[in-house]
Amino acid sequence: MHETDVIVIGGGTGGYSTALRAAALGLGVVLVERDLVGGTCLHRGCVPSKAMLHAAELVDGIVEARERWGVKATLESVDWSALTATRDDIVSRNHRGVEGKLTHAGVRVVRGSAALTGPRDIRIGTGAEAGTAWRARRGVVLATGSRPRTLPGLEPDGVRVVTSDDALFAPGLPGSVVVLGGGAIGVEYASLHRSMGAEVTLLEAAGRLLPLEDADVGRHLTRGLKKRGIDVLTGARLVEAHPYDGGVRVAFRTARGETRTLETERLLVAVGRVPVTDGLGLAAAGLATDARGFVAPADWSRLETAVPGVHVVGDLLPPPSPGLAHASFAEGLLVAETLAGLTPRPVDYAAVPRVTYSSPQTASVGLTEDGARELGHPVRAVTMPLTATAKGMVHGQGGMVKVVAEEDGGRVLGVHLVGPHVSEMIAESQLVVGWDAEAADVAQHIHPHPTLSEAVGEVMLALAGRGLHQP
Repeated sequence: MHETDVIVIGGGTGGYSTALRAAALGLGVVLVERDLVGGTCLHRGCVPSKAMLHAAELVDGIVEARERWGVKATLESVDWSALTATRDDIVSRNHRGVEGKLTHAGVRVVRGSAALTGPRDIRIGTGAEAGTAWRARRGVVLATGSRPRTLPGLEPDGVRVVTSDDALFAPGLPGSVVVLGGGAIGVEYASLHRSMGAEVTLLEAAGRLLPLEDADVGRHLTRGLKKRGIDVLTGARLVEAHPYDGGVRVAFRTARGETRTLETERLLVAVGRVPVTDGLGLAAAGLATDARGFVAPADWSRLETAVPGVHVVGDLLPPPSPGLAHASFAEGLLVAETLAGLTPRPVDYAAVPRVTYSSPQTASVGLTEDGARELGHPVRAVTMPLTATAKGMVHGQGGMVKVVAEEDGGRVLGVHLVGPHVSEMIAESQLVVGWDAEAADVAQHIHPHPTLSEAVGEVMLALAGRGLHQP
């Protein structure tokens, strides 16, 4: 039986951030990863998808240059092999960077799977060290992540029916695609495929896109996607899908109760993700998942389960953890510092920003207007179109800023953005919400002109009763 201070099972964003911080605090760390460190985010999700979305933005820019600005640019074609090679190089360099940081920090990386055999004991099941047993003196951290949710009877084949994990690596560019699911992942892939020239139909069972976001976000996003030629159908539920030699035949029921059938080259299933706990040996440590498959902490301030010394980070956590990579980083830091005997602040999930990297983008932090009212806050919400600013007119993509605040000059409870580059604008609002700032506090600070961020400043001025361009 080998011993160390901390054992981390899973090398994604939550796992390797835990390992790096624990090692920096002087603890001995073993990180067990059965695939590649970096996890889904680095290899199949955040990083490669955003690389592809940047390429899509460049394609859109050529179209805009020609059609709006009179720049006689033409797009001959998209060299798919060159595009994917650039994407893969970005992923590879990031992967080598993470590997190097772990090595430099003194983290021992074990290649293989791990199963709990007790609250602080594991056994390596595969790889070169299969059969090896380890014990953690301080604690075990579960960070095994999630995988795409699939639907009964709808088996992905990686070509015609694909999940978000393999969509980027499916062969070639389809001429048409039906995207099932209007959450962040589905919207991003719908946007990407449209930029690359595909005919796109986006089906969402809820009454609006991004159903967990503010209603105005879904409304403005839908408007922007439809303007780009994406057929957005909300309240639409899949009836059945049948792959055939040329593609997939998709039947769905519309919000009006009508059944429609589409033939498409590819069906992309983006209906959420589920935690990965198979083979983890939870029962041996006295743990169990909840009804949704999550491993819930008994103490959210420490992310510690009901079994002392067993902590959870990342996609294994139920809400309010949002299942986002940047939240996983924060959770990893919290757990590592807890195991080192420090008393870090709990993660403030209300102040975790949420971003959808489509065109247009969305970015939000804090409470929606409806959510604030449901919690009993006396609310005032002010909305301003981005095209009310000079820079918004330059971009010409529409969009909006919406700020939800307490009445009579109270705290800013939520900020919601739709439009170009708003992913780069949300950090300011994360600080505003996280520090319980009032609109009048923010209104004292000058936003540069001409920028899109002026719209945030103008809404704050309006909430403070000082608006120059009252929305």
